[in-house]
Amino acid sequence: MKIGVLALQGAFIEHEMILKKLGCEVAEIRQLKDLTSIEGLVLPGGESTVQGQLLLKLGLLEPLKERITKGLPVLATCAGLILLAQQIETQNTNYLGTLPVTIRRNAFGRQISSFQANAAYQGLDTFPMTFIRAPYITKAADEVQILATVNDHIVAVQWHNQIGLAFHPELTDDTRIHEEFLKLSF
Repeated sequence: MKIGVLALQGAFIEHEMILKKLGCEVAEIRQLKDLTSIEGLVLPGGESTVQGQLLLKLGLLEPLKERITKGLPVLATCAGLILLAQQIETQNTNYLGTLPVTIRRNAFGRQISSFQANAAYQGLDTFPMTFIRAPYITKAADEVQILATVNDHIVAVQWHNQIGLAFHPELTDDTRIHEEFLKLSF
């Protein structure tokens, strides 16, 4: 199985290491030709504004949106979740806009407010979650499945082929969320 990892900016190496550990072939997505033959996509954490601008500049935004809309499985973490969101609070525009949620950027505070939590995650008991300048979801469409909350805030969802997380599962040794994502790719 070949999984593409957006490698324009942010924490993509850690995702690649987990995917390789799970037996996947990994393709770094840096330009349009890199989208060829991928069976899943990871949108990593980092700086969503920079990632969004680069997606647009490199001509990747619309092709990725089209592939996701047609069913390409995607795992989006932190900034990646912001890229997927249909609505971003205090912003009139979005990026990919394929996930019917509203997101609040840096919702838990600045870098200094980063934290870890072990929280319930649907189907996995608890999961170690690392939040770094993390967003959270303020609204989700009725058909969006809420997978996890922390401090009464939605931090993980799934809608059809898209899993959106406000935290960084790649910063733990726990591969269960990546395994769940890979099930979408079969």
